[in-house]
Amino acid sequence: MARERKNIATNKKAYHDYFVEETYEAGIALSGTEVKSLRENGVSLRDSFAHVKGSEVWLHNVHIAPYSHGNRANVQTNRKRKLLLHKRQIRYLIGKTKEQGLTLVPLKFYFSESNFVKVELGLCRGKKNYDKRATIADRDQKRDMERALRDRQRS
Repeated sequence: MARERKNIATNKKAYHDYFVEETYEAGIALSGTEVKSLRENGVSLRDSFAHVKGSEVWLHNVHIAPYSHGNRANVQTNRKRKLLLHKRQIRYLIGKTKEQGLTLVPLKFYFSESNFVKVELGLCRGKKNYDKRATIADRDQKRDMERALRDRQRS
């Protein structure tokens, strides 16, 4: 009997600011109190990014709140955290991030079926202002169309 994965946090701003070209699932090295804090949904992905340094991938600017019942075991809230990926994937990401305009952005934090904390990492290209406006216009047009269809079905 497989369980559904439980979402912890989603980086909505990333979908607004970037075109997501590819996604990867990565593990993350955390302390025990950080995992307990994630179970209380104490995480913020705003302005976070991943950086490839050497043969390792590091996650920066992820704010994990201190555990409410923690003591001296609580760690710094904005420390950089190591992401766990296969060596082949890291080599591929090194090549891709050297291309102009591509960056690694965490899109989601979730608990996997086996209760491990996972990060959905996106290889993203930044949007220009006119791209953002076009995305908003498309979303508004789709919403208006759905509203018109719903109203038509009622009458």
